[in-house]
Amino acid sequence: MNTVASTEKYSIGDTAGPYDIADLATSHLDLANSHLDLGSVLMPVVEGGQVTVEMSASHEPEAVYLVTPVGRIGLHAFAAPRSGGQWREVVRELAESLRSDGAQTSIEDGHWGREVIARVPGGSHRFIGVDGARWMVRCVASGPEESEVQLAQLARAVLAETVVRRGNEPYPPRELLPIVLPPVLAEQVAAAQQQMVDQAAQEAGVEPETGAFASRPLSDAPSRDSRPTGEVIPGGAVAQSASATIYTEDDGTSSDETSADAAGSNRAEIDEPDAVRADEDAPAPSSGSAMSRFRRRRR
Repeated sequence: MNTVASTEKYSIGDTAGPYDIADLATSHLDLANSHLDLGSVLMPVVEGGQVTVEMSASHEPEAVYLVTPVGRIGLHAFAAPRSGGQWREVVRELAESLRSDGAQTSIEDGHWGREVIARVPGGSHRFIGVDGARWMVRCVASGPEESEVQLAQLARAVLAETVVRRGNEPYPPRELLPIVLPPVLAEQVAAAQQQMVDQAAQEAGVEPETGAFASRPLSDAPSRDSRPTGEVIPGGAVAQSASATIYTEDDGTSSDETSADAAGSNRAEIDEPDAVRADEDAPAPSSGSAMSRFRRRRR
């Protein structure tokens, strides 16, 4: 199933997503509270979830995830040809790559077409893709075996409210579209980067380079409306960004969803899902997003 740009404008929830931002009538303020703006993709946050940013060994942001009581969800947008059909090609290559890595791989029919499921000891990874207007968006949901059904439902709900900002820049098919952190999140990452530099300098017995990251410009944030000036919804995108968790590869986690060619043609690491098991006192999982709650509050 293809999602294509049109002249008709929609609001989130009027029709099934994912959406092209050019087709949306939803205001920037509403999106700022309900979606995490990552430049090329706007990810709806989940009630009871937490935003996490994975840093590479070189202290650069590598991936952004939503961690929920039932698993972890990541979204990436890629350039695609006008003719569409890119996800069908990726499915075959991705499944072969996952099998070669030792995962028990299967393909299931989902709402948008084929979904790739890679099962490993203790958990699974579900890859869901949708073709749009010169873009393809891919959702990866990773979690423990006992939460697989709930996580799949939640991942589809997140993907259904996802917004893609393709832009007009020429990109070759399958190239990962740029991810840009929103200001609130970028400031936390800059602070985490500085802390890593300070710690490395301390271990090496040298003076740390003060302000190495704090002065990094944030003017290239996704949009000038990224900082909402109106009501900030508790538990929404802004609130979750402000309390995001920043971690590095050294923390024992791995980015099993991303690779040099994250569209699926290159080898992907498959490890047992970690840090996704629900605690006994964790809030019940929700198949809705902050946008759903925002709509209820405005009625």
